[in-house]
Amino acid sequence: MMHMTFYWSNQVTLLIDSWRTNSWLSYSLSLLACFIVSVFYQYLESYRIRLKLLSCRKPSPSEIEVPLLRSKVAGKWTVVKFAESLFFGVNSAIGYLLMLAVMSFNGGVFAAIVLGLAFGYLAFRSDDEDFSVSVENPCACA
Repeated sequence: MMHMTFYWSNQVTLLIDSWRTNSWLSYSLSLLACFIVSVFYQYLESYRIRLKLLSCRKPSPSEIEVPLLRSKVAGKWTVVKFAESLFFGVNSAIGYLLMLAVMSFNGGVFAAIVLGLAFGYLAFRSDDEDFSVSVENPCACA
């Protein structure tokens, strides 16, 4: 039966029935996997934002006058836009899998994922102040 409140135990089922932990070793390895995937999630998010900043172009005067309408040039598919959407899709899938792992309601899994996200943010996203501005307005190139 699935737990509906947080619990602390080394016996947990993560994401699929075959990923069950029954010993402290398997539980520790599962927590390490959750931590690493959380750090990787932040790395991909950082890479996606950097790619978005690199592909940023300055708007033309017609786009400034009519901001709700895109020009035909902006609508074309490019390799960079395809890569951005691919990174977004992969990152979204990883984020949803992390959310589902947290929904196992195991306290250790929750802590490993939150610590992994925090460590990943510290390692990959906290050093550049420009990224915090770029998330709100990704094409605000200077």
